[in-house]
Amino acid sequence: MTHVTEHPLVQGGRSAALATACVRGGVAAGLGLGALAVLVIAAWISSPYPDSGAGGALHLAAGLWLLAHGVDLVRTDTLSGLPAPLGVVPMLLVALPVWLVHRAARDTLDTGDEGDRPRPSTGAAVAAVAGGYLLVAAATVAYSGSGPLPADLITAGLWLPAVVVGAAGTGAWTALGRPLPGQRQAAAALRAVGLGLVTLFGGGAVAAAVSLALHARQAQAAYTGLVGEWSGSVTVLLLVLALLPNMAVWGAAYGLGPGFTLGTGAMATPLGLAGDPAVPPFPLLAALPAEGRGTWLHWAVVAVPLAAAVLQGRRLGRSAGNWTARDTALTALGAAWGCGAAVAVLAGAAGGPLGTGRLAAFGPVWWQAGAATVLWGACVGVPVSLGVRAWGRRALRPKRKQKPVPVPVPMPVVAGAESGAVSGATDAPSPARSVVPAALKGLLSGLVPAPGAVPPPAPGAPGAGQTQPHPPGTAPEPVPAGAGTDTGSGPGNDPDPDGDRYGDPYGGGYRDHGGGYTDPYDDSGFEPYDYLPAAWEPASPPPPAPPAPSAD
Repeated sequence: MTHVTEHPLVQGGRSAALATACVRGGVAAGLGLGALAVLVIAAWISSPYPDSGAGGALHLAAGLWLLAHGVDLVRTDTLSGLPAPLGVVPMLLVALPVWLVHRAARDTLDTGDEGDRPRPSTGAAVAAVAGGYLLVAAATVAYSGSGPLPADLITAGLWLPAVVVGAAGTGAWTALGRPLPGQRQAAAALRAVGLGLVTLFGGGAVAAAVSLALHARQAQAAYTGLVGEWSGSVTVLLLVLALLPNMAVWGAAYGLGPGFTLGTGAMATPLGLAGDPAVPPFPLLAALPAEGRGTWLHWAVVAVPLAAAVLQGRRLGRSAGNWTARDTALTALGAAWGCGAAVAVLAGAAGGPLGTGRLAAFGPVWWQAGAATVLWGACVGVPVSLGVRAWGRRALRPKRKQKPVPVPVPMPVVAGAESGAVSGATDAPSPARSVVPAALKGLLSGLVPAPGAVPPPAPGAPGAGQTQPHPPGTAPEPVPAGAGTDTGSGPGNDPDPDGDRYGDPYGGGYRDHGGGYTDPYDDSGFEPYDYLPAAWEPASPPPPAPPAPSAD
């Protein structure tokens, strides 16, 4: 029962969301159309000699709004009486309607903090926003048919829906967080295409600006000849600003190689201007190259597509860390095709007919500009991407194995108890001293005699049969049974480790029959030791005095 009750509510909420999206699209179209209408009516009011009334101004606004979507217009009031097409789109005007549609689709899918508001699917939102926008556009096309600038129905049926749906799609993509394709190759190719387009059109704008600065006097003369009153000056200035993106696309097409047409039979390329151009007086057209062969300054524009292809290939090469060479080359080639498709679309929008006869072809040829972009990307971008990939993989290769450096092996250390323990001693053991190499103990005990000590007795003397000091690493001499043995109470009743391993450091003449040490010269200050204490080691307490011999 609960499921049956909630289902109509959910469906009704989604229907309301789609209706809201459709209204958003219509409002976006009305805002763009209204903004252009305000500008045109303001210019009409400020003009001292208006050619028509308010109806003519509104028809002009409707025609400019359709022209901003790529729709060709037809001029009916020509001197010859024959209709003339007008297909050059001021590309800065395209930014306003595209941004409005983009924002409408983004706001439809972006619920914000209203989590309970129903959210339509992505495709439904794009379709609803585009549908509402196209309803207003269809009414505008019908309205423009009764004015001096009617819309061409063929281009209106092709370009108008494509621009609207594309802008709505980018808005939905933005609302979803601008996700890229799951494959790393496709995502890297899209990023490379964006970098290549920005570099190409940025360089084209710089080249066009430099040419316009070199022909500043001719541009000023053309501007002065067109304007009259201050309203005319403002109108021409606004038209120049609207055509600045077209100027950047023309500069990019010029650097790519094919150049652009200046009427039928005239072509401007870096090699020179061929044919008889039909150029109307306009400030931006004053930046066109002069007739004749091109100079080194014209040839320098070729650096623009070269830089774009190099940066595009470098971007792909840095992304292709663990790709194969085949995948890298195919991805770079796909990026070249994507960049060529975008350039072809923009070149087609930046140019077009300005009339009939010789003005039927004006601006870049879209398929030539696109093909040249693909060739630059394939011939320059692909090798650069492979080279950058190889260089990056070279840094990841392991270095040559070096010869092993011998590491000094530390000498074994022996932590032993104090030597010279008295047999049968019941006192507590003294604190353990610092660990000293046993070899150093024997060496020092053999080389440095104790204070007041004398050399070992000569052969034949008492104690001569005892084990004598010997160098480390050599076998000690056998000790006769019962001579100089130590019966201490250590662990396992083991003999003194230092004395048995390296021999008696003091010689057999320094041991008494009880196993302790004695001074043969009756020196009361005699103190046996097995090594010299270091400066930082605390002095050990003197060993207990040996028991006095009995009277027996």
